[in-house]
Amino acid sequence: MSSSPADRSRPPLAHTVRRLLPARSVIGFIALLTALFALSYAAGAVAGPVAPGLHPAGGTRTGGSTPADDGDMGGMHGMGAGAPRPVPVGASR
Repeated sequence: MSSSPADRSRPPLAHTVRRLLPARSVIGFIALLTALFALSYAAGAVAGPVAPGLHPAGGTRTGGSTPADDGDMGGMHGMGAGAPRPVPVGASR
């Protein structure tokens, strides 16, 4: 018994799988990206926290996730000036 014409025109399964997979260069790029991420994660785990004892200069830790004050840097007098005035076109500065 011979196979039908529809069976002969169907591509083999391996060809279909290869056609659906992304190009080798894309797979290589994803593998490289994964390796670099793993290396950077490992380096960060070895280094540990960047500043484990960091706390405000004037006090102790609050323990909460909100800042203790409004974020003002004390001693920066004159830094609260308003927005600069616009200069008319053609005027000298």
